[in-house]
Amino acid sequence: MRPEGDGGMVRLVGAGPGSADLLTLRALRAIEGAEALLYDALVTDEVLALAPAACLKIQTGKRAGRASMRQETINRLMLRLARRGLRVVRLKGGDPSVFGRVGEEVAFLRSHGIETEVVPGVTAASAAAAQFGFPLTHRGEARRVVLTTARTGDGGLAGDWRAAADPEATLAIYMGAGAAAGVRAQLLATGRCGHTPAIAVENAGRPEARLVAGTLATLTELVDSGMTGPILLVVGDVTTMAHGASPTFPSWEGRISDSENRRQRQIR
Repeated sequence: MRPEGDGGMVRLVGAGPGSADLLTLRALRAIEGAEALLYDALVTDEVLALAPAACLKIQTGKRAGRASMRQETINRLMLRLARRGLRVVRLKGGDPSVFGRVGEEVAFLRSHGIETEVVPGVTAASAAAAQFGFPLTHRGEARRVVLTTARTGDGGLAGDWRAAADPEATLAIYMGAGAAAGVRAQLLATGRCGHTPAIAVENAGRPEARLVAGTLATLTELVDSGMTGPILLVVGDVTTMAHGASPTFPSWEGRISDSENRRQRQIR
């Protein structure tokens, strides 16, 4: 370990949408080498199981609409653990750079002399598109993708939806379940047609993922269809290509058991 007070390193790692076989190799190696793991509520047990048994694991919450650890507390924890010389992994669902507060955390750590590395992950919009067989962009139908959150940091509805008014834009709305009515009103007010196809995807990228299809005008009904898991809303013509539940992402079965097995394979 480094002496107390010396700079350490924190890796901010994307855990993807949940299935362990959607982790990048770099993310897998970071998790397997972690000595301290600060993980968000949406990180699955099968991903957490890849960390060493002796790894210190701290659940930080960070799920929309639910109680979670304050960001200031998370920042201080990362700093304290890194200064102890531990290999620290801040594990986030999806991609750290997509509504994952990675900018805030990197800025805080760097201001205190802590080296950081960001490891990307599969974000929910990409996972949903792959799992349910629709593209996010499509020639002649969708020339751009808008990734947006429904709510601002203070819990209010995000205010500027002009970028989503383009009928050739695919709009992926994160954390939108509780704000579907407001989102619908805002999009209709910008001129987006109420007949625009739309879908709600629950647990995107996981084996238990579910999709409900409708239109922008029925957005609230999609959300109210019994979904309880994290929901991604997608609005745009490309969603008409989506099909029903898909076994595209099966449960993880190829888990690497330990670092010794990896070394043996490399030797061979």
